[in-house]
Amino acid sequence: MSWTEQTEKKTAAIALDGTYLLKTDRQDLADDEIWHLYILLTRVEAAFRALKSPLMERPIFHHLEPRVQTHIFLCVLAYHLLVAIEKRCLDHGWHTSWATLREHLSTHQVATVVLPAIDGRILKIRKASTPDDVHRDIYRVLQISPEIMKPVKTWTTSR
Repeated sequence: MSWTEQTEKKTAAIALDGTYLLKTDRQDLADDEIWHLYILLTRVEAAFRALKSPLMERPIFHHLEPRVQTHIFLCVLAYHLLVAIEKRCLDHGWHTSWATLREHLSTHQVATVVLPAIDGRILKIRKASTPDDVHRDIYRVLQISPEIMKPVKTWTTSR
């Protein structure tokens, strides 16, 4: 293996490096503990951002205390869910992120076919596409049935 240092790129990268100033009233924490708590907070917030769109939790207004507590609860719940998913993947030798998993899973689609009948009723069939190998692998690792969305048939009357 051989390598050469790219001095210009290294200098530009160093110039972009920033500094963090974390302020707390906690006198019982060492500097590294404060930093680790800050990093944990950023991971919790990132987990919530990753899940609040699918959970339809936008926007959350923080004007009332119960809403603030709900926001915090959902952030922590989302964090635990994503950590559990990442842990399950790591246990199977996958070094991947939630964003990558979500991108892969986004191609496993669900469609609803609407069929009007002669008698005025409407048959709706909701069915998932056939999972690709990558979907099956993810479902296997997460212990989710590959038939994540079995076909659902419903009859309704038109009015």
